[in-house]
Amino acid sequence: MTKGQTGAVLVVVLALVFSTAGIFTKAVDAVAWNIIFWRGVSASAFTVGYLALRGALVREVMVFGRPALAVAVMMAAGTAAFIPAFKLTAVANVALIYGAAPFLAALLAWGYLRELSSLTVALASLAAFAGVVLIVSGSFAGNAWQGDLLALFMTLMMAGTMVVYRARPATTAALPAALSSVLLLPPAFYLGEPFSVTPAEIPLLVLFGLVFAVASVTLSEGARRLPASETALLSILEMPLAPMLAFAILAERPSLEVVTGGAVVFAAVLWSQKPKVRGRRSQ
Repeated sequence: MTKGQTGAVLVVVLALVFSTAGIFTKAVDAVAWNIIFWRGVSASAFTVGYLALRGALVREVMVFGRPALAVAVMMAAGTAAFIPAFKLTAVANVALIYGAAPFLAALLAWGYLRELSSLTVALASLAAFAGVVLIVSGSFAGNAWQGDLLALFMTLMMAGTMVVYRARPATTAALPAALSSVLLLPPAFYLGEPFSVTPAEIPLLVLFGLVFAVASVTLSEGARRLPASETALLSILEMPLAPMLAFAILAERPSLEVVTGGAVVFAAVLWSQKPKVRGRRSQ
């Protein structure tokens, strides 16, 4: 398996794991900051334990630098927006707004790395962004637009993380994810009431932390092997699965604007990957 193929597989795994985030968040009564606290404790513990078992903890500490710190800060900021977004808007909205990731990642990669996307990826990214605009437009009739904007901010932070790993492939992967969780513990403790969470919900939040730990590592490992815009495009393959899970488990019915905008974004993803599929077949 080539480096690019390995990166693509890792990013697809990321997409599948991320598609469960809305279910975890909405399946509990705990408020957003309480979820962030317990998920952070769990995710950091799992990640550090994983590094210790592999004997890689000391090495990750030794190579931790400014790019890794930037990743940790952006991941923390993204998480601080990601969880409240699910509480304020539908799971489908958050998942489909993430379709802006290709546009934002390509724009950031051009500004920071001068990495030019192919015409196909650029057009697909613009189409995905148009789909996101359509999704958000359906939320202004109520209060869901606040959650939509938080989801868009989270997407910007994720795109920034992808660009950092593309620019600095040697940047450590797991430790920044653990640090991002630790950075959120003080504000989550101050703004929430984590010890008021019912004991029955804590195991679910601990499992959520494990899922986040897996997703964070696969994101960084995949992003360093692929162009930033391609990583973003592959990662939004969670789009069809997240709304389906929300419909099946939470009985959330997406609006017409969300369905239409999501279809535009998903079509853009498939179209952007078509030339690569042809290229592989011709080899």
